Amino acid sequence: MLELNAGSGAGEAPLVKDISEATFVEDVIEASKEVPIIVDFWAPWCGPCKTLGPALEAAVEAAGGKVRMIKVNVDENQQVAAQLRVQSIPTVYAFKDGQPVDGFQGALPPSEVQRFVDKIAALGASSGPLAEALTAAEEMLENGAAADAAQTFAAVLEADGKNAAAYAGLARAHLALNEVDQAEAVLNGAPAEIADAKEIEAVRAQITLARQAAEAGPIEDLRAKLAADPDDHQARFDLAVALNAAGDAEGAIDELLELFRRDREWNDGAAKAQLFTIFDALDPKDPLVLNGRRKLSSIIFA
Repeated sequence: MLELNAGSGAGEAPLVKDISEATFVEDVIEASKEVPIIVDFWAPWCGPCKTLGPALEAAVEAAGGKVRMIKVNVDENQQVAAQLRVQSIPTVYAFKDGQPVDGFQGALPPSEVQRFVDKIAALGASSGPLAEALTAAEEMLENGAAADAAQTFAAVLEADGKNAAAYAGLARAHLALNEVDQAEAVLNGAPAEIADAKEIEAVRAQITLARQAAEAGPIEDLRAKLAADPDDHQARFDLAVALNAAGDAEGAIDELLELFRRDREWNDGAAKAQLFTIFDALDPKDPLVLNGRRKLSSIIFA
């Protein structure tokens, strides 16, 4: 069985640590070359700091080593605060590869704190052995070796049980093997904190489309029905499903846009819902998605 070691020294250091400016280079600049570092500049008298600090700590702890947090008391470490132009507190900076890459000032609600930490943690996933394994698995899947890809994605999950990309990849591998139920079971087993990750949501949409594809009717029969009655909305919807199942996402989007244009409320807005399912299943930067969303907006606001 393929074995992966998620650690690059990250697991040996505490996830949250108070430091002085004497060790700032070691604990932040150098350490950020291994794992992203979030630096919280605070002071004991700062009211918002008492809310933000614990929220940051909780989110960092939940990330399981993908990011670390350094706390710097500005009253005791004024020099480093001045060097980084910390003018008010709380101020938070994120470092990766020795450089500041993001940050904010002031307290944030817990949901935004979580999003910030998730975003910074994701920076660390772009390098290292797990990232290399994910890249290899994606190449296997692209080249038709779905079973091998599934094994590699599963190995990544053994090393990092909260890796959304690995959960999504394993589910897509099962889809490629026509194992729709297994794909859905994989996603249902994902931890709650990553259940809404964009990668997982995309595969959920792909599973929905795969189940629809299994029931799709013959394309030519549906075209004939629609030619006989262009206002047969069910036939147009079914044709869109069949086209997408046949790999013609563009044709499916065109039919759904036409259905929405003719009757946007038909079947409780089924055309719009189906469009969003297709958009979610594709890469957000895919021209089909970008053009489809633009055309849908133009119909809505016409």
